[in-house]
Amino acid sequence: MSATEGDPRRTDPRSFAVRAIMAMRNAVFPMVAILFAMRDEGYGIFLALGVGLLIAAIAAVSNYLAWTRFTYRVGTEDIRVEQGILSRAARSVPYERIQDVSLEQALVPRLFGLVEVKFETGSGGGEDLKLSYLTETEGEALRELVRERREEEAAPDAEKQASEEVIAAADPPAKLLFAMDMNRLIIFSLFQFSLAAVAVVGGLTQQFDFLLPFDIWDLDFWRDELAEQGESIAGLGQQAQFVGAMLGVIALVALGFATGLVRTFLRDWGFLLEKTARGFRRRRGLLTRTDVVMPTHRVQAVKIGTGLLRYRFGWHGLNFVSLAQDAGSSNHVVAPFAKMAEIAPIMAEAGFAMPAPDASWHRASKNYRTDSILLESAISLFATVPVAIFAPLPFVIIPLSLAILAAVANYYSWRFRRHALDARQVISVHGLLSPETQIASRVKLHSVEIAQGPIAQHRGYATVNLGLAGGSFTMHGVPIRHARALRAAVLDSISASDFSQINAAVSGAQV
Repeated sequence: MSATEGDPRRTDPRSFAVRAIMAMRNAVFPMVAILFAMRDEGYGIFLALGVGLLIAAIAAVSNYLAWTRFTYRVGTEDIRVEQGILSRAARSVPYERIQDVSLEQALVPRLFGLVEVKFETGSGGGEDLKLSYLTETEGEALRELVRERREEEAAPDAEKQASEEVIAAADPPAKLLFAMDMNRLIIFSLFQFSLAAVAVVGGLTQQFDFLLPFDIWDLDFWRDELAEQGESIAGLGQQAQFVGAMLGVIALVALGFATGLVRTFLRDWGFLLEKTARGFRRRRGLLTRTDVVMPTHRVQAVKIGTGLLRYRFGWHGLNFVSLAQDAGSSNHVVAPFAKMAEIAPIMAEAGFAMPAPDASWHRASKNYRTDSILLESAISLFATVPVAIFAPLPFVIIPLSLAILAAVANYYSWRFRRHALDARQVISVHGLLSPETQIASRVKLHSVEIAQGPIAQHRGYATVNLGLAGGSFTMHGVPIRHARALRAAVLDSISASDFSQINAAVSGAQV
């Protein structure tokens, strides 16, 4: 790449063909509509094919023209992109503004051996730069070049020569941290039960109800249909009705597990997490393959989460909170389905540690617990008045039961809401049935805010908001005295750290 560095270049010539193939999905709906509308005409199928070919031809021509008018230039200080068929647009992104570079392969580009290179700038609003498409070799080389340029921009002049010598040396082999084989994927999918397929079918039915041979919104039709089916079922006998109901439940459960299986395999197929000289490299995906590298010094915090059922079997998930984005989120999934013994080494590689057995834990204020119980229970208690007036008296039991349930849930959730502060980290744990742990480095926090509403001021507790780049870290109901002590300790850690030396040491270690 260095031989032509600085010269304008185009993406791979096969890019317009890939875009044209992917755009052909826009022809599916018109073709189906024509086939349905002309189903009684002999020429209907030919008309549908003609419309599909016309749309495909227009997509191919427009994508070819767009490809010829798209160029990018890898400069010494930035990446510049020019595009537009009739009106031209130019954009320049300095290396220092690029937070991360990732490679993504959807199904069609993957068949052609092409990747989409995405440059994460942190600007938000979908304004991140991307190149669609380059060969896998070109994409990887461009990613490495951008990272080297970014590090050169950040490194002091006295350190550039040493950095270049380290870059020239052979990178150490990647260290495998976590992988998901077929058995792990299948087990994971069992906990991903979902009835999203039912919602998708319902949405499609609502959008394309004109293609159905009956009016889906005709209540009389459904009433007559249910009555007819009810008479048929009633004539089968109780045993047949029970068997039919059980088969229906089994089919619904099977659909839920099948949906979870498909979603898990599509997202996490071939999941691989490695520690490289550049940071943490994660690859995953069946149809769309993503290749993301997270520099170690950009990991701001870690989150350990679980689910209602997964927690009972000891399964958890680990996320990194990073400055860059991962599918629109600041949380990078690095171990979606793992045991705690597998999570701890990954955290250690990122510079974090599990809470010590002798950690000094602090619960939220008891006044906060009492206020939460009263406020959330009051909503259900107030509902008892209109229910008692307009509904039969036994129905009053419903809002009263909800009030009691809210009180019990708040009491037990308070027991599991706690936080701790050690020499290097701030730790927060919350959640009754599926606890979540968040750990942030004290020196990587940007600020500490103590917020109090009128009730909190009177009752002596506060909400502590820790300034975390790329994420949020909030602790509720902290006693005001402890909140002030926590703020002083974190600010002392920040002020005592020389961030220029920290960044230089981290950059040298990663290079």
